Amino acid sequence: MPQRSPLDLPEGDPFGPHNLPYGVFTAPHAPHLRKIGVRYGNHVLDMGAAAAATASPHAEQLGADTLNPLMAAGPPVWQAVRAEVLDWLTDPAHRSTIEPLMHPLPTVALHLPFEVADYADFYASEHHATNTGRIFRPGGDALTPNWKHMPIGYHGRAGTILVSGTPIVRPQGQHLPPADTSAPHASSPTPVFGPSLRLDFEAEVAFVVGAPSTVNTPVPLSGFHDHVFGVCLLNDWSARDIQAWEYRPLGPFLGKSFATSLAAWVTPLDALTAARTSPPARDVPPLPYLDDSSAEPGGLDLRLEVALNGHTISRPPFSAMYWTAAQQLAHLTVNGASLRTGDVFASGTVSGPRPDELGSLLELTWGGRDPLRLPDGTRTFLEDGDEVTITAWAPGPRGTRIGLGEVTGQVVPATP
Repeated sequence: MPQRSPLDLPEGDPFGPHNLPYGVFTAPHAPHLRKIGVRYGNHVLDMGAAAAATASPHAEQLGADTLNPLMAAGPPVWQAVRAEVLDWLTDPAHRSTIEPLMHPLPTVALHLPFEVADYADFYASEHHATNTGRIFRPGGDALTPNWKHMPIGYHGRAGTILVSGTPIVRPQGQHLPPADTSAPHASSPTPVFGPSLRLDFEAEVAFVVGAPSTVNTPVPLSGFHDHVFGVCLLNDWSARDIQAWEYRPLGPFLGKSFATSLAAWVTPLDALTAARTSPPARDVPPLPYLDDSSAEPGGLDLRLEVALNGHTISRPPFSAMYWTAAQQLAHLTVNGASLRTGDVFASGTVSGPRPDELGSLLELTWGGRDPLRLPDGTRTFLEDGDEVTITAWAPGPRGTRIGLGEVTGQVVPATP
């Protein structure tokens, strides 16, 4: 029986011609030579080789060892390259040239697809923010007074953004003994130093900036598509006990900065046109620079799934996010802060209204009060050896599905 061509995909493949996500890979025969690739089914197309073989006008960007030059080129080049790749993969006239440049996905190593510049993490889910407020402020207001007036966020550490599959070393730091973790504001608590005992995941969606902006030039809601190159899945690992001890009076610091996992594939925004949807109704009118009531739908219908050691524990819906990515970008830059190629800004934990739609163990176990029951035992927070995998898909044109790949990480013991 003749072997199926990697260019002949089964009907409905989530990594078919409507998707075409970008990544960076190395082949086994050249483990030190990083190349830009596009995922097509269960194969990766060597973009630099394809550009050279077809005399592409974008050979310089596609022959780089990172996505940054392509990302910096801006929307006209993004659209031209996407059209070019689609032609290479679907036009029979290119088959003899392109087919030898396809690598089976299991044979390649995937790397961080771009050089990260800055990293900001938001807090855009009303369900997650409400749950967190109820856990940490029982009897008080679940949402802080400013929450529905602006997208709340903080600046994270770009240097510890890791590609999916990188082991996650359990962080160490100051935290209160287990009996005291519920009262970090006590009058005279005494911390201990050691490995975090309340390690958690956060299922998030990240947006990757391509075209930069200039300082003192805010990006309006309408400028979102001029600057954002694509979408990645992200896991913002959290040491809840370290975070609880340090976050008063400032925000996240060591409890977050030790590791953030990013998917190896960047899905272009143009692949998600059919997934656009209206965000939830707002009960507090936003200020003019955030008012999207007359703008195109800024939400995205992304369906996330979280698995712990292979067992599905949650299916968070991104369509339930209160603040959109365009609003987050507008708020991030409204004070004059500039964008750089490779900036990442993430949604914050994605949670829905139902118990099976929560995007963190903090919520799923209600701060450790209600252990999560799994086939291999119970969990309140992550144990050494646990592996968290986040996957997602979005509706595509004509009933197709767009796969967003996965972001995965396994917890390993703290460094002695």
